[in-house]
Amino acid sequence: MQASNREFLRFCAVGSLGFVVDAGLLQVLAGRFGMDPYASRGISFLVAATVTWQLNRCYTFSAAAAARGYRQWGRYVAVNAVGGGLNYLTYALGVMQVDMVRRYLFLGVATGSAVGLLVNYTASKYLVFRSVGHR
Repeated sequence: MQASNREFLRFCAVGSLGFVVDAGLLQVLAGRFGMDPYASRGISFLVAATVTWQLNRCYTFSAAAAARGYRQWGRYVAVNAVGGGLNYLTYALGVMQVDMVRRYLFLGVATGSAVGLLVNYTASKYLVFRSVGHR
């Protein structure tokens, strides 16, 4: 398997774990504590983004792990804002328009995650975790 394919599969595996963190925390905040589902999603997304940044930094794009953590995290959050925006917009539209999504919020998270995947991968690979030789 080519290195780029392995990298993409690792990114997807990390993203799957991020999905579990995102959807799980959303369910706790909105379902258990009765928080607004939109505000809850903002919190759960930020926590999941932090988890996936750390895992992508160490596992998917390990050549870039030596970069300064806080600067890299800031870049990760900034460049993934487009994918995150698409992700959240898809989620919010689902909650507003689809009864099944309102009933099962994780469906909105899953749909949003799929929409943002390619944008986030490309931004992460080329703008956040580029290796020293690719700057």
